[in-house]
Amino acid sequence: MAREFKMPDVGEGLTEAEILKWYVQPGDSVEDGQVVCEVETAKAAVELPIPYDGVVRELLFPEGTTVDVGQVIISVDVAGEEPAPEPAAAEPEVEAAEPQGRQPVLVGYGVAESSTKRRARKGAEGDAVPATNGTAALERPLAKPPVRKLAKDLGVDLATVIPSSADGIITREDVHAAVAPAPEAPVSAPAPVPAAAPASYDSVRETRIPIKGVRKATAQAMVNSKFTAPHVTEFVTIDVTRTMKLVEELKADKDMAGLRVNPLLLISKALLVAIKRNPEVNSAWDEANQEIVQKHYVNLGIAAATPRGLIVPNIKDAQAKTLPELASVLGELVSTAREGKTSPAAMQGGTVTITNVGVFGVDTGTPILNPGESAILAVGAIKLQPWVHKGKVKPRQVTTLALSFDHRLVDGELGSKVLADVAAILERPKRLITWA
Repeated sequence: MAREFKMPDVGEGLTEAEILKWYVQPGDSVEDGQVVCEVETAKAAVELPIPYDGVVRELLFPEGTTVDVGQVIISVDVAGEEPAPEPAAAEPEVEAAEPQGRQPVLVGYGVAESSTKRRARKGAEGDAVPATNGTAALERPLAKPPVRKLAKDLGVDLATVIPSSADGIITREDVHAAVAPAPEAPVSAPAPVPAAAPASYDSVRETRIPIKGVRKATAQAMVNSKFTAPHVTEFVTIDVTRTMKLVEELKADKDMAGLRVNPLLLISKALLVAIKRNPEVNSAWDEANQEIVQKHYVNLGIAAATPRGLIVPNIKDAQAKTLPELASVLGELVSTAREGKTSPAAMQGGTVTITNVGVFGVDTGTPILNPGESAILAVGAIKLQPWVHKGKVKPRQVTTLALSFDHRLVDGELGSKVLADVAAILERPKRLITWA
C-alpha cells in the first residue's frame, strides 16, 4: 500500500516550509528514520526522516517549493501491508484534538500513522470531509488554527469554503480563493499584470530574489520589533587593551586548550556580570497580561550571519556557565550556525543578545531588539588608536559599544548602568573576579 508523509508541524506558530533538497527519488528504497529531504522554515533548515520502510512512489513537490504544514510531500509503497479500512471516527475538532493528534515538530520525527489516517475521511461530529454515503458533515470544517484566524479576519465562513486538498483540510489559499472576485472579473483583470512585468524588469541589469525563509521572518520580526518597542541606544568608547592581553593569556591556558577564545567570549562574560548586577534589565513585556516578566535566567543570544541570512541562536542559562563552558558553547553555536544546522529550539526564548558588527570593520551601530527581548549589545571593531593613558597619549586597543534597550522596560538610568558596567569590566577585566 502507499503511505503518505505530510509536512510535519513546524511549531512556534510557523505554518509552512520550503523544500530545499530531496535526498531520494521515485523507486529508491527507504528505511524508518532515513532522511529523505531538507526543508527550511522561517527559523532554520531541518532534515526530515521518513517514519517507515518502503519504496518511494512519488515526490509531490519539487525542490524550491514552499509547502503548507499538513500537505503530503512524498508517498511510499510499504511492503507487506494491506490497505487498511479507514476509521469510523475522527477527532472532533482540529484545535481540540491537537494535544493528542498533532503532527510532531520538525526535529527528526515523521508524522504519526494515526494522525494521517484520522484526517483521511469524514468521521465523528465536527469533520467536514464528505462521508461515504454521499452526505457531508459540515458542522466543523477541517482547518488549522492559523487558517481559521485568517478566515475570521477576512469575514469568511469556513463552512462555505471548498477544500482543494485531497485530505479535505482547508488551506489559506482556499480561504483567499473564497474572497476572490467571481471568475468573470479576474479573467480579464489580472491578465495585464504578468504581461506588464517584463517592461519594467531588465533581467540583465536586475536580479529579483523571492522574499522567503529566514530573510522573510527576519524582516517581519525587525519591523514588528522596531514599531512595537520604543528603542533607545546609548554608546560608549573604551580602551580594551587589557582585555585583548587577557584573551592572549587565556589562549595559552591549559584549562582553555581546544576551546574558542576570542574577545566575544570576554564580552559575553562581561555582559552576564552586568546583568547580574542589574537584574531588572533582563525582563520581557507581556502586552496581553499587562505585566513585566523579570527573568531569573539569561538565554544569551549571539547574532550570526549565515548564507541564509541573520539568525540569533541563544545559549540557554548562560549565567550559570563557567568561562570554559561558555567558550565551548559559543564555539558550537558558531559552527552550527555556519553549517546551517541551527535548530528552531536554539533560537527560541532569548532574553538579551550580542551582535558583533566589529568583525566587518564597522565601528558600531544602533541594533534593533530581537523580538521579545529587553536589550541588545553591539560591539564595534577593535582598533589601535591614540588614547590618553596615564596622562600620556599612547596607541591603545579601542572599541565602541552600543546598547539598545526597550524603554518600556529599561529607563535611562538602568540602561546606562548596564552599559557602564560592561565597559568597566572590559577596561579592567580583573573585575570579572571581584564582581562575578
